[in-house]
Amino acid sequence: MMSQIKLIAGLGNPGAEYEHTRHNAGFWLLDELAWRWKTAFKDEKKFFGQVARAALPGGDVWLLKPQTYMNKSGTAVQALAAFYKIQPAEILVVHDELDIPTGWVKFKQGGGNGGHNGLKDIQARLGTPDFYRLRLGINHPGDRNEVVNYVLKKPRSEEREQIDAAIEKSLAIMPQLLADDFVAVQRTLHSK
Repeated sequence: MMSQIKLIAGLGNPGAEYEHTRHNAGFWLLDELAWRWKTAFKDEKKFFGQVARAALPGGDVWLLKPQTYMNKSGTAVQALAAFYKIQPAEILVVHDELDIPTGWVKFKQGGGNGGHNGLKDIQARLGTPDFYRLRLGINHPGDRNEVVNYVLKKPRSEEREQIDAAIEKSLAIMPQLLADDFVAVQRTLHSK
């Protein structure tokens, strides 16, 4: 049975200064996934990012970490999707989410972008919001004007542990996710 998800894009910003910031939670999950799936990222200029291919029983799944900075994430996602003829409904985007408490993770298809610049650009480039999202909660700083500063800072150590636990939980549901058992995925992730 071929998996519906053929591309998993983790969002973040390139460069050492951003490596440990909240906005890079998507990168953290993909690094862990690549390690578990015994594949490695390579710089791919034509896809504007770091790309890894995982040969899984259900078929190949591409892992992508755009190296374009967050607000241009769609450039990389669209380039790889177009090249391999991957439809929006076959794409999972993993990203940090301000509107979810730290340590929580939510899964959904479509919907708004909640002001997330990475999602906004992907929607614009794909021409649709109907891709899947795995949303890693990082909490909201409480003040709209603090958001940029907040997402580009390192989480406190207890927050990082909560985010790592959410990543762990996300990795545990990958088999169901790749088997298109989205009901089971939501049941597992959305229960406390």
